[in-house]
Amino acid sequence: MTALSKERSPLLPDRHPTPDFFVCDIFDAAPKGDMASMEHPIFSLSTKPDHHIRRYEHGDNFVEIKPSADGLATVHDRDILIYCISQVMAAINDEREVSQTIRFKAHELLKATNRMTNGRGYEGVKAALERLAGTRINTNIITGGKEIFNNFGLIDRFEIVRETRDGRMQEVEVKLSDWVFNALRHNEVLTLSRNYFRLRKPIERRIYELARKHCGRQPEWRISLSLLQKKCGAVSSQREFRRLMANIVAEDQAHAHIPDYAVTFESEDMVRFRNRGTVQRITSPETDTHAMHISADGYEEARLVAPGWDIYVLEQEWRSWITEPPRNVDAAFVGFCRKWYERRGSA
Repeated sequence: MTALSKERSPLLPDRHPTPDFFVCDIFDAAPKGDMASMEHPIFSLSTKPDHHIRRYEHGDNFVEIKPSADGLATVHDRDILIYCISQVMAAINDEREVSQTIRFKAHELLKATNRMTNGRGYEGVKAALERLAGTRINTNIITGGKEIFNNFGLIDRFEIVRETRDGRMQEVEVKLSDWVFNALRHNEVLTLSRNYFRLRKPIERRIYELARKHCGRQPEWRISLSLLQKKCGAVSSQREFRRLMANIVAEDQAHAHIPDYAVTFESEDMVRFRNRGTVQRITSPETDTHAMHISADGYEEARLVAPGWDIYVLEQEWRSWITEPPRNVDAAFVGFCRKWYERRGSA
């Protein structure tokens, strides 16, 4: 690295150190993302208009994303969705009535997502809303217990409620899609670091989301470079992706700028994320989802409810899906296998 890269933080400056969004309740109004789009590459990593149709498959799950004339929704457009999700979850936690339609002040959105509050910032919000509404998704990924096969958008619609004479929007109204709202009603969300909005590169935001989803409270998480590239939705060559990751690893070693998780190469083709301790670590087998013990009876019952399936493959799926240890490990695993079989039938 050059001397300049060592001195300059990879993070954007904190433009609004004490935005109202976080003052109201640092816990309930903290930024949150839905697990489905943290897990799967819904958003484009490109900073230029992306008009490519994307299809991502993992096991029996698939997601196909189609752009509008404005291009695919980007990782930075996701900021608006995160803001809306955070508002809905804050209302749910306060036991207030919630709706798929959220109205908010554009200025508060810009401050909460660490964006500039000048004309360029407002123009960026309008363009992002157009891409979010125009991007269409077809998937069988379940949110809130519902498997949706219909074509839908990330947001159903948006409306600029009031706009000043100089063209700056005052209030915005957004209606979330059923797919996103189902996830919120079933608490399928994770809290994100506020510094997520300070990450400059789309790929850095994406790998943080994956680490937050998969490493979570675990001490560490390992993933092959090829699978990480697939989960990121990166369309570059593997050689170029390796170069990009090497740069991120070098900058993280110098600045520790990736929130919550340190990222390193464990080998040439294996990436390791280590919990920095800002997300509570799992320190005992009783709270480690990967150390949970399934009894012989539990395996046998799982085989009965999911005939034809490799029970150990289902165990891997279950352990990657579950977010916290259940009270009854056997019952939780068997219940997962039963629902798996009901949705997919015999192997």
